[in-house]
Amino acid sequence: MMKKLQVFPVLCLSIVSFGQIPNLPNIQAPTPSGLGNYSNPNYGSPMNSRSPQRNYAPSMPSSYQKNSNSVQQHNMYESQSRSRNDALMREIDRDIAEVQQMQFRSWVENGRNMPYDLPSLSGKAGTKAYYDAFNKLSGIDSENYSLADVNFTVENAFYDNKQDVTKFKAGIQKTAKQLLQKMKERKQDTESNVSKNLMLFEYFSKDMKLGGTTHKAFEYDFEDYLGQKDYSKMFVSKLLKTGAGQCHSMPLLYLILAEAMGTEAYLSLAPNHSFIRFVDDEGKLRNIELTSGMFTADNSLLESGYIKSEALQNKIYLENLSKKELLAMSYFDLARGYAQKFGYDEFVGKVIDKALELYPNGVAPNMEKGNVDQERLRSALKRLGINPDDRRDLQRAGYFPKANELLKELNEQFDKVDELGYAEMPSYAYESWLKSLKTEKNKQESEALAQKILLYQLQKQKEKQEAVKQKKKESEKSKEKVQYFPIDPKHL
Repeated sequence: MMKKLQVFPVLCLSIVSFGQIPNLPNIQAPTPSGLGNYSNPNYGSPMNSRSPQRNYAPSMPSSYQKNSNSVQQHNMYESQSRSRNDALMREIDRDIAEVQQMQFRSWVENGRNMPYDLPSLSGKAGTKAYYDAFNKLSGIDSENYSLADVNFTVENAFYDNKQDVTKFKAGIQKTAKQLLQKMKERKQDTESNVSKNLMLFEYFSKDMKLGGTTHKAFEYDFEDYLGQKDYSKMFVSKLLKTGAGQCHSMPLLYLILAEAMGTEAYLSLAPNHSFIRFVDDEGKLRNIELTSGMFTADNSLLESGYIKSEALQNKIYLENLSKKELLAMSYFDLARGYAQKFGYDEFVGKVIDKALELYPNGVAPNMEKGNVDQERLRSALKRLGINPDDRRDLQRAGYFPKANELLKELNEQFDKVDELGYAEMPSYAYESWLKSLKTEKNKQESEALAQKILLYQLQKQKEKQEAVKQKKKESEKSKEKVQYFPIDPKHL
């Protein structure tokens, strides 16, 4: 299964034309103070709890007498005290405003000069294996490569390059030879693309005797099938080890075995899903749903309700992926594995850019680019002391042109994903759709279709054999020596 992407809710703000930083006077730096966090929108108000209280007044003399002179003297004294107090408060307010202004200017200047890239995670153990994997993938021919090698490179990076490639490839070759041998035993055409795909389909969906042992049909692993707790659940190596996988690992193993058997098959995508296609002897595309072990029609995929017309127009679903596009999905897998294991940094963006270079309309790489863009913006805002989840606080990002640019890029990327026709399919809807495939009616239709393909293939095989016999017969006839009857010279 294609990994379901975790995209944070779109920031509660459309692209805003933020105000410019005001022209502030040049002032001397204040002495350090305990005025608090200048990134707080309520910071520095003269009326806040840190400001002196305005209702201060000195206590009255104990000898105060209630007579007109005393009252007049008292009023004069109180008026003078208030004047001095008001003057003191104005001076304090000016000092506070000056400190606030200086700190504000420093905040803006530092924020504008700080780097806006995601902090590097290269110091974490294991990241080098991913850098090596990326360099290795970047050096291959995107039109001519071994999927077995590419897939192993991606998965091995997750295991810090500790897996044995020789053992992995030997296992693949062994299974491919056993399947071809099985076909020979059944007198099936080992040169037929259809015959080899039917054999692979049977290998995945049914128990069979293979190499002296019983191979059990692969099962769908419903437990943590998105790999959120254990990302290795996505891997072909895990499928081979346990006999259980999902719609990400099963199609990949199918294609790897098809490659080893010298036959053609294709990966195709649907919402949160991938499946196999091949061309039958009638020239028709046939869908193999490995999660249920059945042949399916495009209608069964459309019935999920999450394939929009825009998605079909942009060819992001129900299309055969080219070699380039399949390689792009391997780059996507590499990026997702890194993000799952370490988190997001600019390396993820670099890998996804490579995927989009090969597959510009790929919905999964485009969504992951949105994830990178969003993580970059959120990281920058937090370093500025701005809460990205607070609509009001987010307005302060307008003081920083680079932050505004990142927000614009993020919104544009989300718009692109929407324009491609993506519709989020909740996990419960996906699970319900998967289970709906296993109805008795669908099973019967699948078996009938498989039988039809097999019979047609056998007919083609018979015709091919007859053609070979006829050609051989004609060849032998043409090789017959012409008999000559020499004439006796005496009769001449």
